[in-house]
Amino acid sequence: MRTVRTTSGATAVQVVWSSRRGSRQIEHLGSAHSDDEVAALKLIAAERIAAGQAELDLGLDAGAGAGPLEVVGSKAGHLWDALCRAFDSLGFDKATGGDEVFRALVLARIIEPTSKLDALRVLEETGVDSVSYRTLTRRLPRYGKPWWRKDISAVCAAHAALGPASLVLYDVSTLYFEADTGDGFREPGFSKERRLEPQITIGLLTDATGFPLAVEAFEGNKAETATVINPTSTAFITAHRLSDVTVVADAGMLSEANRTAIEAAGLSFIFGAKLAQIPYVVEEWRTNHPGTEMTDGQVFTQPWPAGPTDARRDQVIYYQYKADRARRTVRGIDEQITKAEKPSPGRRR
Repeated sequence: MRTVRTTSGATAVQVVWSSRRGSRQIEHLGSAHSDDEVAALKLIAAERIAAGQAELDLGLDAGAGAGPLEVVGSKAGHLWDALCRAFDSLGFDKATGGDEVFRALVLARIIEPTSKLDALRVLEETGVDSVSYRTLTRRLPRYGKPWWRKDISAVCAAHAALGPASLVLYDVSTLYFEADTGDGFREPGFSKERRLEPQITIGLLTDATGFPLAVEAFEGNKAETATVINPTSTAFITAHRLSDVTVVADAGMLSEANRTAIEAAGLSFIFGAKLAQIPYVVEEWRTNHPGTEMTDGQVFTQPWPAGPTDARRDQVIYYQYKADRARRTVRGIDEQITKAEKPSPGRRR
């Protein structure tokens, strides 16, 4: 709330809602020509600022200072304590030998995903004592060791309570670097963001609920389909004695070589993919049900047994009809037909 003297000599009462980078959002409540009018406008401004929120009478007016109290420090204690309890309940404190630097780095990047250097700023704003950047850089090589990730994966698997028959999900993403040339590991490759900078590929293995189990990094120019069966996932399955594992992945992982490698490792798989042609079982259903519309979510099942000379196991293919996807597809086809039939300027049909 503020008062401003106008050119006419009146006193204007205003509410300044925000002020940043030279611009202000100001609400003008009116101009007063007497002290009583100024007091009335100030009362309106106070109610506007409070926005109908009642104040609790704590009986602290007596003896209170006239000016605002100085804020000498702050700490997000409840947030930090909750994150620490989650960190410890998952067993990460024991898996890392009580490494407080690792704990601080992980929790800081949960509070605000940022760089390692900027994580120290996040810790400071949270009110937590942080180490120096030099100490952090000395610890990073240790965090990159395979045995470090192995110990963390072990407690993740224990928390997920994996059994001999488990369903695991796998997917990959890419991380790019602000660099001009590759170094053998950070290399330009296929980027969903269509970036040309060097990148690396990250593969994440989770349980059926999405809880992370293991992570692995690959060369940036390595195809996604070549990352499904890797030393990390194979070692994870062996270490936890998972005898019947089903790998779930999207269409980007679908390749004949992948299916062969997965089956050779004794694993099962579920791959999702879009089809360019209508499957036989769907065509057969349409033939047997003329004039009948498919229901949204309708599923068709097609067993695909292995032949005597096949090196694969029996498989089953499930086809699902989605009304919304069909609507978009038909609309796209109609637009392409209309565009193709439209004559070019200056030419007759």
